[in-house]
Formats: sequence, C-alpha cells, structure tokens
Amino acid sequence: MNTSLGKQDRHRFLGFGRLQILEQQLLTVAKAVEDKIDEEITALDRLDLDDLEALRERRMQQMKKMAEKRNCWISLGHGEYSEISEKDFFAAVKASDRVVCHFYRENWPCKVMDKHLSILAKQHIETRFIKVHAEKSPFLTEKLRIILLPTLALVKNAKVEDYVVGFDELGGTDDFSTEELEERLAKSQVIVFDGEAPSYLAKSSKTKRNVCQSETADSSDSE
Repeated sequence: MNTSLGKQDRHRFLGFGRLQILEQQLLTVAKAVEDKIDEEITALDRLDLDDLEALRERRMQQMKKMAEKRNCWISLGHGEYSEISEKDFFAAVKASDRVVCHFYRENWPCKVMDKHLSILAKQHIETRFIKVHAEKSPFLTEKLRIILLPTLALVKNAKVEDYVVGFDELGGTDDFSTEELEERLAKSQVIVFDGEAPSYLAKSSKTKRNVCQSETADSSDSE
C-alpha cells in the first residue's frame, strides 16, 4: 500500500511540475509579446509631427498607386469573366501579368467551371479571367496541347506556368467549392491569396510554354 501511494504521489508531483513548466513558458511568451507592443508604442510616441506627416504622405502615395493599378486592371477587363477569340488571346496575356484562361466547350463540366470562375473574377481583380471556345480555336488548343475539357491555362508574364485539367485536382467531382478552386489557383501563384494552400496540392512540374513565341509566324496556320 505504501509503495502504491508513493507512486501516485510521484505521478502527481511530475504532473504538477509539467504544469509549472507550461505556465512559465506561457508567461515568457506573453512577456515577449508585451515587450514588443511596448517598443512599438514607444516608437510611435517618439515620432514628431514631421514624422507623422511623412508617414501619412507615404500612405497616401501607396493608396494612389493602388488606385491607379486598379483602374488599369479594370480597363484591361479585370474584374469580370469574359469570352475572347483565339486571335485576342495573345494580346490578353501580354497585357496582364496574370491570366486564367478556361478552354471550354458547351457541356456540363465546363458550365460548372464557368460558375466558379465568374465568382473568382470579381474577388481577384489582380488577375484576368477569360474563356476560349476550344473547338473554335484549333491553332491555340494545338499550340498549348489542350486535350481534355475543361482545362484552365494559368498564365504568368505571357507564359503558361501550369494547367488545371478537369476536376481531378478538385476532388474528382463537380461539386467542389469555389474556395477549393481558389486554393488551387493560389498554389500556382496566379492569384493573390491570403490563405495558405493545403499541403495535398503538390506543385506542378509541367513545362512552361511561352504563348507569345512565334505568334506572328504561327498564327497564319490557324486561319
């Protein structure tokens, strides 16, 4: 009996010791956060009127540049999901740094993709969202090796960086969410996304294709 009680006491003592260590760690973290906040408050207190005016001016310039960039994006068709022709594709990817292009045909899977892209186009004005009818664009589909539909060509700086082919990377069904597609696009950095892409989305190893290369020479073959 005495031996059993001794073991229980030791377990209680060890548990209490771990609790004390945990409490001490939490206090240390809290103290570090508090010190950091105190430093920032002290730094703000030291600012004089000239410093505050300089910060305000810098912020105003940043807001002005962002407004100009937003207006530029809107003028290029950002903020909406629109259909373009094969011939307009090259001008579109040259004009915008980030483009998501949906190669589609008139079927249910492509309509599902349309629904999600229409939503994302409004949410991510930094990226242009477009669609191209694959069957009416034989030159482009051959050049970019579009085989299965729907296919999203993810273009950055006039180069196709990645593809989303069908729904395999979106759960394999047509009931995936807009957020799942958003995370997949963010994985290829074709949109700016505050959230963290899930670990199961492996980085694509597909070869980049310069969609502007030999555009003038090849475009005549599609006509």
